Amino acid sequence: MSENKELLKNGKRIDGRGIEDLRDMEAEVGIFKRADGSGYFRMGNTEAVAAVFGPRELHPKHRQKPKRGILQCRYNLTPFSVEDRKRPGPSRRGKEIGKVSEGALSSIVFLEEFPTATIDVYMEVISADAGTRCVALNAASIALADAGVPMKGLISACAAGKIEDTPVLDLKGEEDKDGQVDLPIAMNAETGDITLLQMDGMTDIDEMDEMLGLAVKGCKKVAEKQREALMKTFEDSK
Repeated sequence: MSENKELLKNGKRIDGRGIEDLRDMEAEVGIFKRADGSGYFRMGNTEAVAAVFGPRELHPKHRQKPKRGILQCRYNLTPFSVEDRKRPGPSRRGKEIGKVSEGALSSIVFLEEFPTATIDVYMEVISADAGTRCVALNAASIALADAGVPMKGLISACAAGKIEDTPVLDLKGEEDKDGQVDLPIAMNAETGDITLLQMDGMTDIDEMDEMLGLAVKGCKKVAEKQREALMKTFEDSK
Protein backbone atom coordinates (compact mmCIF):
# COMPACT_ATOMS: atom_id res chain seq x y z
CA MET A 1 0.00 0.00 0.00
CA SER A 2 1.16 3.52 -0.70
CA GLU A 3 2.67 4.95 2.52
CA ASN A 4 1.01 8.36 2.35
CA LYS A 5 -2.43 7.35 1.08
CA GLU A 6 -5.16 6.88 3.66
CA LEU A 7 -7.99 4.88 2.14
CA LEU A 8 -10.27 4.75 5.17
CA LYS A 9 -10.80 7.33 7.92
CA ASN A 10 -13.55 7.37 10.56
CA GLY A 11 -15.56 4.84 8.58
CA LYS A 12 -15.42 6.92 5.39
CA ARG A 13 -13.55 6.14 2.21
CA ILE A 14 -11.60 8.55 0.00
CA ASP A 15 -14.70 9.41 -2.05
CA GLY A 16 -16.91 9.87 1.02
CA ARG A 17 -18.72 6.51 0.79
CA GLY A 18 -19.33 4.21 3.71
CA ILE A 19 -17.93 0.69 3.65
CA GLU A 20 -21.20 -0.79 2.28
CA ASP A 21 -21.98 1.92 -0.28
CA LEU A 22 -21.98 1.38 -4.03
CA ARG A 23 -20.77 4.01 -6.44
CA ASP A 24 -23.40 5.92 -8.42
CA MET A 25 -24.91 3.71 -11.14
CA GLU A 26 -26.46 4.32 -14.55
CA ALA A 27 -27.92 1.86 -17.09
CA GLU A 28 -29.39 2.17 -20.57
CA VAL A 29 -30.73 -0.34 -23.08
CA GLY A 30 -30.86 -0.26 -26.88
CA ILE A 31 -27.95 2.07 -27.57
CA PHE A 32 -26.82 0.49 -30.86
CA LYS A 33 -29.38 0.21 -33.68
CA ARG A 34 -27.42 -2.33 -35.77
CA ALA A 35 -27.03 -4.85 -32.95
CA ASP A 36 -29.73 -7.37 -32.05
CA GLY A 37 -29.43 -6.10 -28.49
CA SER A 38 -27.23 -3.60 -26.67
CA GLY A 39 -26.67 -2.03 -23.29
CA TYR A 40 -24.66 0.52 -21.33
CA PHE A 41 -23.72 0.33 -17.65
CA ARG A 42 -21.78 2.69 -15.40
CA MET A 43 -20.53 2.37 -11.83
CA GLY A 44 -18.74 5.53 -10.74
CA ASN A 45 -16.18 6.33 -13.40
CA THR A 46 -16.16 2.82 -14.88
CA GLU A 47 -18.30 2.55 -18.02
CA ALA A 48 -18.93 -0.28 -20.47
CA VAL A 49 -21.09 -0.94 -23.51
CA ALA A 50 -22.17 -4.31 -24.86
CA ALA A 51 -23.61 -5.48 -28.17
CA VAL A 52 -25.27 -8.83 -28.88
CA PHE A 53 -25.55 -10.49 -32.30
CA GLY A 54 -27.58 -13.64 -32.71
CA PRO A 55 -28.64 -16.28 -32.29
CA ARG A 56 -27.14 -16.88 -35.74
CA GLU A 57 -25.51 -19.78 -37.56
CA LEU A 58 -22.09 -20.64 -36.21
CA HIS A 59 -19.14 -20.73 -38.61
CA PRO A 60 -16.99 -22.68 -39.20
CA LYS A 61 -19.53 -25.48 -39.09
CA HIS A 62 -17.20 -27.98 -37.39
CA ARG A 63 -17.62 -25.89 -34.20
CA GLN A 64 -21.39 -26.31 -34.20
CA LYS A 65 -23.05 -28.38 -31.48
CA PRO A 66 -26.03 -30.45 -32.65
CA LYS A 67 -28.00 -30.20 -29.39
CA ARG A 68 -27.28 -26.69 -28.14
CA GLY A 69 -25.91 -23.34 -29.19
CA ILE A 70 -22.83 -21.62 -27.81
CA LEU A 71 -22.28 -18.16 -26.37
CA GLN A 72 -19.05 -16.32 -27.23
CA CYS A 73 -17.78 -13.23 -25.40
CA ARG A 74 -15.20 -10.67 -26.40
CA TYR A 75 -14.02 -8.36 -23.61
CA ASN A 76 -11.85 -5.38 -24.45
CA LEU A 77 -10.46 -2.31 -22.73
CA THR A 78 -10.48 0.51 -25.26
CA PRO A 79 -7.10 2.25 -25.65
CA PHE A 80 -8.50 5.49 -24.19
CA SER A 81 -10.22 3.86 -21.18
CA VAL A 82 -7.17 4.12 -18.92
CA GLU A 83 -4.80 6.97 -18.02
CA ASP A 84 -1.83 5.37 -19.77
CA ARG A 85 -3.07 4.62 -23.27
CA LYS A 86 -3.07 0.85 -23.74
CA ARG A 87 -1.98 -1.01 -26.82
CA PRO A 88 -4.96 -1.70 -29.12
CA GLY A 89 -6.17 -5.25 -29.55
CA PRO A 90 -6.92 -8.20 -27.27
CA SER A 91 -4.65 -8.81 -24.29
CA ARG A 92 -4.08 -11.99 -22.30
CA ARG A 93 -6.11 -10.53 -19.43
CA GLY A 94 -8.90 -9.56 -21.81
CA LYS A 95 -9.07 -13.07 -23.24
CA GLU A 96 -9.23 -14.56 -19.74
CA ILE A 97 -12.05 -12.22 -18.70
CA GLY A 98 -13.86 -13.04 -21.94
CA LYS A 99 -13.73 -16.77 -21.14
CA VAL A 100 -15.00 -16.44 -17.56
CA SER A 101 -17.71 -14.08 -18.82
CA GLU A 102 -18.84 -16.77 -21.28
CA GLY A 103 -19.29 -19.14 -18.37
CA ALA A 104 -21.15 -16.59 -16.27
CA LEU A 105 -23.59 -15.66 -19.04
CA SER A 106 -24.02 -19.13 -20.58
CA SER A 107 -25.38 -20.37 -17.26
CA ILE A 108 -28.56 -18.29 -17.65
CA VAL A 109 -29.20 -18.61 -21.40
CA PHE A 110 -31.41 -21.42 -22.77
CA LEU A 111 -28.77 -22.47 -25.32
CA GLU A 112 -30.54 -25.77 -25.97
CA GLU A 113 -33.16 -23.81 -27.90
CA PHE A 114 -30.57 -22.83 -30.53
CA PRO A 115 -28.72 -25.94 -31.77
CA THR A 116 -25.83 -25.24 -34.16
CA ALA A 117 -26.11 -21.48 -33.45
CA THR A 118 -23.96 -18.88 -31.72
CA ILE A 119 -24.78 -15.82 -29.66
CA ASP A 120 -21.93 -13.33 -29.85
CA VAL A 121 -21.46 -10.80 -27.07
CA TYR A 122 -19.05 -7.89 -27.47
CA MET A 123 -18.11 -5.99 -24.31
CA GLU A 124 -16.14 -2.75 -24.56
CA VAL A 125 -14.90 -0.88 -21.49
CA ILE A 126 -14.82 2.81 -22.42
CA SER A 127 -13.69 4.16 -19.03
CA ALA A 128 -11.82 2.12 -16.42
CA ASP A 129 -11.71 2.95 -12.71
CA ALA A 130 -11.84 -0.57 -11.17
CA GLY A 131 -14.57 -3.19 -11.47
CA THR A 132 -14.36 -3.37 -15.26
CA ARG A 133 -15.35 -7.05 -15.63
CA CYS A 134 -18.37 -6.51 -13.37
CA VAL A 135 -19.56 -3.42 -15.23
CA ALA A 136 -19.04 -5.13 -18.59
CA LEU A 137 -21.06 -8.15 -17.44
CA ASN A 138 -23.87 -5.88 -16.25
CA ALA A 139 -23.98 -4.22 -19.67
CA ALA A 140 -23.87 -7.61 -21.44
CA SER A 141 -26.73 -9.00 -19.36
CA ILE A 142 -29.16 -6.22 -20.26
CA ALA A 143 -27.96 -6.39 -23.89
CA LEU A 144 -28.96 -10.08 -24.00
CA ALA A 145 -32.35 -9.19 -22.56
CA ASP A 146 -32.71 -6.40 -25.13
CA ALA A 147 -31.98 -8.93 -27.89
CA GLY A 148 -34.87 -11.08 -26.68
CA VAL A 149 -32.61 -14.02 -25.83
CA PRO A 150 -34.53 -16.41 -23.52
CA MET A 151 -32.84 -16.44 -20.11
CA LYS A 152 -33.41 -17.79 -16.61
CA GLY A 153 -32.74 -14.35 -15.14
CA LEU A 154 -30.33 -11.45 -15.28
CA ILE A 155 -26.65 -11.70 -14.45
CA SER A 156 -25.67 -8.95 -12.02
CA ALA A 157 -22.06 -8.39 -11.01
CA CYS A 158 -20.29 -6.46 -8.28
CA ALA A 159 -17.00 -6.61 -6.39
CA ALA A 160 -16.10 -6.39 -2.73
CA GLY A 161 -12.62 -6.11 -1.31
CA LYS A 162 -10.45 -5.23 1.64
CA ILE A 163 -8.72 -1.94 2.37
CA GLU A 164 -6.75 -1.22 5.53
CA ASP A 165 -7.88 -4.58 6.95
CA THR A 166 -11.56 -3.66 6.46
CA PRO A 167 -13.99 -5.43 4.07
CA VAL A 168 -15.71 -2.90 1.79
CA LEU A 169 -18.10 -2.94 -1.15
CA ASP A 170 -17.38 -1.83 -4.73
CA LEU A 171 -13.73 -0.77 -4.93
CA LYS A 172 -12.79 2.30 -6.95
CA GLY A 173 -9.46 2.85 -8.66
CA GLU A 174 -7.24 3.89 -5.76
CA GLU A 175 -8.75 1.24 -3.52
CA ASP A 176 -8.20 -1.47 -6.11
CA LYS A 177 -4.61 -0.39 -6.67
CA ASP A 178 -3.59 0.13 -3.03
CA GLY A 179 -5.99 -2.24 -1.26
CA GLN A 180 -5.41 -5.78 -0.08
CA VAL A 181 -8.13 -7.90 -1.72
CA ASP A 182 -10.40 -7.66 -4.76
CA LEU A 183 -13.33 -10.11 -4.94
CA PRO A 184 -15.55 -9.76 -8.05
CA ILE A 185 -18.63 -11.97 -8.34
CA ALA A 186 -21.55 -12.39 -10.73
CA MET A 187 -24.88 -13.96 -9.80
CA ASN A 188 -28.29 -14.83 -11.15
CA ALA A 189 -30.35 -12.12 -9.52
CA GLU A 190 -33.47 -14.32 -9.59
CA THR A 191 -32.07 -17.43 -7.89
CA GLY A 192 -29.00 -16.13 -6.05
CA ASP A 193 -26.77 -18.66 -7.84
CA ILE A 194 -23.19 -17.37 -8.17
CA THR A 195 -21.91 -17.81 -11.72
CA LEU A 196 -18.50 -16.14 -11.36
CA LEU A 197 -16.20 -15.71 -8.38
CA GLN A 198 -12.57 -14.62 -8.56
CA MET A 199 -10.21 -13.22 -5.98
CA ASP A 200 -6.97 -11.27 -6.05
CA GLY A 201 -5.17 -11.04 -2.70
CA MET A 202 -5.01 -12.97 0.58
CA THR A 203 -7.61 -13.22 3.33
CA ASP A 204 -9.04 -15.66 5.89
CA ILE A 205 -12.34 -17.54 5.75
CA ASP A 206 -14.22 -15.12 8.02
CA GLU A 207 -13.24 -12.08 5.96
CA MET A 208 -14.00 -14.04 2.81
CA ASP A 209 -17.54 -14.68 4.05
CA GLU A 210 -17.98 -11.01 4.97
CA MET A 211 -16.76 -9.78 1.59
CA LEU A 212 -18.91 -12.32 -0.23
CA GLY A 213 -21.95 -11.14 1.71
CA LEU A 214 -21.22 -7.55 0.75
CA ALA A 215 -20.78 -8.48 -2.91
CA VAL A 216 -24.12 -10.34 -2.95
CA LYS A 217 -25.87 -7.27 -1.50
CA GLY A 218 -24.20 -5.17 -4.20
CA CYS A 219 -25.38 -7.53 -6.96
CA LYS A 220 -28.97 -7.22 -5.74
CA LYS A 221 -28.77 -3.43 -5.99
CA VAL A 222 -27.22 -3.71 -9.46
CA ALA A 223 -30.13 -5.95 -10.49
CA GLU A 224 -32.59 -3.24 -9.47
CA LYS A 225 -30.83 -0.73 -11.73
CA GLN A 226 -30.78 -3.23 -14.61
CA ARG A 227 -34.50 -3.89 -14.25
CA GLU A 228 -35.24 -0.17 -14.18
CA ALA A 229 -33.44 0.30 -17.50
CA LEU A 230 -35.25 -2.64 -19.11
CA MET A 231 -38.65 -1.50 -17.82
CA LYS A 232 -38.05 2.03 -19.13
CA THR A 233 -37.28 0.65 -22.59
CA PHE A 234 -40.42 -1.49 -22.47
CA GLU A 235 -42.58 1.46 -21.42
CA ASP A 236 -41.04 3.75 -24.05
CA SER A 237 -41.81 1.20 -26.78
CA LYS A 238 -45.55 1.17 -26.00
